[in-house]
Amino acid sequence: MPGIDHNRGIARTLVTGATGFLGLHLVRALAARGDALRLLVRRDSDLRPLGDLEFERTTGEVTDRRAVRRAMKGVERVFHVAGRTSLRHSDRRRVFDVNVGGARIVFEEALAARVERLVHTSSVGAIGVASPKRTADEGTRFEIGHLGIAYVNSKHEAELEALRLCARGLPVVIVNPSFVLGPDDPQGTSMTLVRRFLLRQLPVYVDGGLNIVDVRDVATGQLLADRHGAIGERYILAGRNFTLDRLFADMARISGVPAPGLKLPVSVALAGVEAAARARLPIPVSPDEVRSAGLWWTYSNARARRELGFEPRPHEETLTDAIRWQAGELGDRVGGAGVERAALDVVGMVRRAGERMLR
Repeated sequence: MPGIDHNRGIARTLVTGATGFLGLHLVRALAARGDALRLLVRRDSDLRPLGDLEFERTTGEVTDRRAVRRAMKGVERVFHVAGRTSLRHSDRRRVFDVNVGGARIVFEEALAARVERLVHTSSVGAIGVASPKRTADEGTRFEIGHLGIAYVNSKHEAELEALRLCARGLPVVIVNPSFVLGPDDPQGTSMTLVRRFLLRQLPVYVDGGLNIVDVRDVATGQLLADRHGAIGERYILAGRNFTLDRLFADMARISGVPAPGLKLPVSVALAGVEAAARARLPIPVSPDEVRSAGLWWTYSNARARRELGFEPRPHEETLTDAIRWQAGELGDRVGGAGVERAALDVVGMVRRAGERMLR
């Protein structure tokens, strides 16, 4: 890449996870701010989405201490964004290795390098969930560890590591984005809900709540946390709270694709998905995703507004931009001819499971 100007007054900033959804938009925001960027990226990372942005590349993974130590040399600020978001049972070990083990290495090496500020991008999952039809905030007690959702538990443990190192002098600020949507998802993983909706791979849904925030607003919030956040504190970066009924209705109105037609109790839906998993059907959702969908991931962003100046954009803009971008990626597959055969098999199993439960 072109050379970096390390003149006095320009922040030398390390970003992990720069090729992911959040990382890409953060890097764009940091470049616009004028930071001299160093990106820690895997050897096989696709750097094309970064376009002509100016940065220094250093190769390695966050689980490789020597690579992280090398990346930390001479930087003043660190944005730790790298992480695994999978809810698949088969990915549990890797989720903990990266989200907890990798984070610990980043925090320890940042402390040793005496960086001026580290912004750790966590998740609202690390905070917990709200009571039905209520909202959670930064003071909510984490009480969902018993559900065994690897992603959620790993993000909670990573925050504990951050606070442990903060007590030893690490100048860390934590941000907790809610469910992130928007355009330009280079790996396609964060927009899975929108993609499944447009492909009509969501034949059933459950009663739950979800907060949506725009990826571009999260990037702005990360910079605000760097500038105004209090050391050792966390800030929820959230937008609009939805019931799943309302969210799917809005997505249907914007996209022209029908909303899922069957709403079930979580216990019934879970029984059907577990039965389909045992039958080794190629189902589009996992049991952990069903358990997660039935919770109330609804949040207050009052603290981020008050202390950081965080102002998320209208939710209509976020949903419209997200759907348009994803529809452009899918092309003529949007809407399809209906739900895939595997999804219909899941519906049948769900119905049978429900009938057994009602006997």
